[in-house]
Amino acid sequence: MRPFHFLVTVACLTAIAGCSGASRNDPGLTSPSTPQPTNTVSGTVTFKGAALAGVTITLWLTNSNVVVSTATTDSNGNYSFSGLSTSGNVPADYQIYANKAGYAFYPSAPSPGKVERFDHTGQFIESQTLGVAMYFTVIDFVSLPNAPLAGADFTAYDGTNPLVSLAATGQTESYASGDDGALKQGAAWPATRFTDNQDGSVTNNLTGLIWLKDAGCFAPATWPTALADVNQLASGACGLSDGSTAGKWRLPNLNELESLIDVSSANPALAPSNRFINVGEGIYWTSTGYYGGVLGSPTAWVIRLSDGAYVNDSLQNLKAASTNGVWAVRGPGNGAARLQATGLFQPPLQTGDDGTLQMGVPLAGSRFIENGDGTVTDAMTGLVWLKQANCIQGDWATAVVAVTKLASGQCGLTDGSAAGTWRMPNRKEMQSLADRNINNESDYLNFTYLNPDHSVYQRAILTYFVEAEDYWTSSTYAADTTEAWSVYSCDFGVYNTPKSAIQYTLAVRNATD
Repeated sequence: MRPFHFLVTVACLTAIAGCSGASRNDPGLTSPSTPQPTNTVSGTVTFKGAALAGVTITLWLTNSNVVVSTATTDSNGNYSFSGLSTSGNVPADYQIYANKAGYAFYPSAPSPGKVERFDHTGQFIESQTLGVAMYFTVIDFVSLPNAPLAGADFTAYDGTNPLVSLAATGQTESYASGDDGALKQGAAWPATRFTDNQDGSVTNNLTGLIWLKDAGCFAPATWPTALADVNQLASGACGLSDGSTAGKWRLPNLNELESLIDVSSANPALAPSNRFINVGEGIYWTSTGYYGGVLGSPTAWVIRLSDGAYVNDSLQNLKAASTNGVWAVRGPGNGAARLQATGLFQPPLQTGDDGTLQMGVPLAGSRFIENGDGTVTDAMTGLVWLKQANCIQGDWATAVVAVTKLASGQCGLTDGSAAGTWRMPNRKEMQSLADRNINNESDYLNFTYLNPDHSVYQRAILTYFVEAEDYWTSSTYAADTTEAWSVYSCDFGVYNTPKSAIQYTLAVRNATD
């Protein structure tokens, strides 16, 4: 039976740090006529190691939720702010972020700066009312006396220097020309996918993550118990002799558990390996809350290891009531195919969950780059996506062919692409678009963010990305090859669907094609 999709549309609460509304002594930029101790912020923006000029740096004051100043990087990529208040009823809490058309940015900063994701939903017209979130990746800086911030730097990305390299799905058999098995897109698997470390742990040589060898050591448990049990795992338990201490192991987030899935396999749907023991074929927990942007979500993402399907039926993924399999992982994962973070950052419900740890390569700010030619580039992966998301529809075989024939002049394209350039995304490529802190992916991808003066801050990432519909991937469902994997547009869950079904397709290509 196809999983039931639990749909929610909740207005995201804007979690602005500090006091809302201006106070009597609201801090900001200090008036020149009032001599007081002040601070400075300075930094440099680079692209591929070279200075990047013309980047707008915004200084946002969270105490009153306003932009207090902007600066533009010079020919050396430098910028600075001065006169930042160090007095007032409460310390001035500033956030700094970067923007320039054609680029995404990720910041870095020493103390007293701190890099974090932050909800700026309320900054835009209608976004808070309609429940469509906008998250920035910022440098947060609390301005205290004699504590200036230097080295508040940003690195720029345009898709030619992607932050992650997606792995291949593992599918080798082709079921249609141009499908996953024919193209085998993604980083190739190493000849030795897993290495038994002879200490109760196994290393995934593709991602660099280290997994507990005994996948059945922990009894099935509720989500809170699973998090607590794994957090206490240490050498001496579960066959471990690796010297690890409590707190080193964690429950895998959704992207980490997904990284074990081999779409060419079933029963279980894991890459062939004799390195693990006691791997069950049932449902396993991840540390990623379902619809992470909804505070207090009662469910979490789970994956069924018999076939690799995501399960979301509000019965088998209830945090407090469902009992599912528990597997442990550790390490940052510095392999050839580093995993991107899920995007979840909301306040944790329990120590060790995804929002607490935020493992993986963090999501860059403004990661989707509008190319003005009917395409959008994802700076995280370097993939180029068709912007018009409702142009191609049909059964699986028909859609695969239609995408291979896609070319400039069709579906709003003016990019000069030729037939044979585009492809239907495989399972990992389609999944890579997700931000698990978003409470409705289709709303977010379709939304145009307007500034208070009604000017456009960000146009819709995609146009006509259809809500509550499934989008094909080119990856066939190994348990029944008359079906293929599809991604549900609202929650970006991965579900198996008969290839005869009529569904949409979002075309993708490499930046170099």
